[in-house]
Amino acid sequence: MNPESTPVASADGDVLRKLPFLDRFLPVWTLVAMAAGLLLGSAVPGLQTVLDAVRIGPVSLPIALGLLLMMYPVLAKVRYDRLGTVTRDRRTMVLSLVLNWVLGPALMFALAWLLLPDLPGYRTGLIIVGLARCIAMVIIWNDLACGDREAAAVLVALNSVFQVVMFGVLGWFYLDLLPSWLGLQGQDISFSPWEIARSVVIFLGIPLVAGYLSRRIGERVKGRQWYEGKFLPRIGPVALYGLLFTIVMLFALQGGTITSRPLDVARIALPLLAYFAIMWGGGYLLGKASGLSYPRTTTLAFTAAGNNFELAIAVAIGVFGVTSGQALAGVVGPLIEVPVLVGLVYVSLWLRTRWVEKAPPPA
Repeated sequence: MNPESTPVASADGDVLRKLPFLDRFLPVWTLVAMAAGLLLGSAVPGLQTVLDAVRIGPVSLPIALGLLLMMYPVLAKVRYDRLGTVTRDRRTMVLSLVLNWVLGPALMFALAWLLLPDLPGYRTGLIIVGLARCIAMVIIWNDLACGDREAAAVLVALNSVFQVVMFGVLGWFYLDLLPSWLGLQGQDISFSPWEIARSVVIFLGIPLVAGYLSRRIGERVKGRQWYEGKFLPRIGPVALYGLLFTIVMLFALQGGTITSRPLDVARIALPLLAYFAIMWGGGYLLGKASGLSYPRTTTLAFTAAGNNFELAIAVAIGVFGVTSGQALAGVVGPLIEVPVLVGLVYVSLWLRTRWVEKAPPPA
């Protein structure tokens, strides 16, 4: 979906009817993709072995292709000549860093210990999820909610840099040092900074470079009017197709584990639901209180609420194994995140019709 072409709400505030057909019923397609993944995984018992035979970094090739297809069209839409206006917005940058790297991990740590005190494997998996800040799907949610695309690109890049530098450090802090300080039973864990860096380079770097080159070359050869009026509408739906394909593959690979432990899934889902609600709502409140515009506030909220489940799953499987409770907690993440954040996209569009900007100070 191209936010620049999204109709502005009429007086009655009916935004959702003005969305393209695919975007309007995205929750339905998401649930269908989840069900298709579960059926595919149960119907083809050897599918996981076949898919895992070819990998890009820690992620199987089909999921990697889905992520790349999901990322490229959105990054191709970014007006890279406007990025300077975002980096100069210190309020947005500071608020994003605080939400993502101070409040987010701390909140997930507290929820995991509070709601899963007797399930250390799931608890550890959720803490790993809290450390993996979103660098992929958040761009989709931000775009659908008509957030600031350039701000999202900058904040995602910022999260990527911090992820490479801080993931291992924060993992040691929240999984070992802090539980010891609080008298809780910690669990030793080790991370490879290179594995994290490689994932970031592949799943963010490649589509980012491709999107940048597409705009530069397309505008230089055909002009901006052709690029934004013809090229972008053609490739735009590919992002949502990539998202749905990724969901199918994720649930095909881990569907058996999910369906065999329904009560465990419910217990893992509870702290995740609380986490998404608090982080998204907190992002909106902070953005509004700080005087940010609707697009910037929306971007702030979604980048705070989203998580990089692909990285969390890869780390959990690499350290604890594919059948571990830590890996199951990571797999349950997108099961909860996708429908919840799709719903929050609709809430955001409703807020957009009622958003009142602060009046500028008098000259």
